[in-house]
Formats: sequence, C-alpha cells, structure tokens
Amino acid sequence: MFDFIKNISSTELIIIVLILVVFFGGKAITSLARSSGETVKEVKKIKKEFISSIEGDDDKPDKK
Repeated sequence: MFDFIKNISSTELIIIVLILVVFFGGKAITSLARSSGETVKEVKKIKKEFISSIEGDDDKPDKK
C-alpha cells in the first residue's frame, strides 16, 4: 500500500518537510513528532505486556 515511500529521495523528503513547516509552523511539527513518538512507545509497551500475559509470564514481578 505504501510502496511509493521507498521511492522518495532525500531531496523530495526535505521539500516535503519544508512545505509542512511553512504550512503548520515549527512548533506544531515538533509537537506532532513528540506525540507520535510517545504513541509508538506506548503501543510497544502494550504489545510487550500482551505477549507476556499470553505466554504465562504473569508470575514474574514487573520491573519499574
């Protein structure tokens, strides 16, 4: 579905980023990137917990 992403060169990527900064501003882009990173981190954490609960690792204490 997203095979076209493989064909994007670095120059095209820079142009896309510049257009986004012009339209939305630097703060909005930074905020969006930060929240996207936090979301990915949370999804990975949930996936790890889900897999460990399926495998029966519930007896082990959580690391905090």
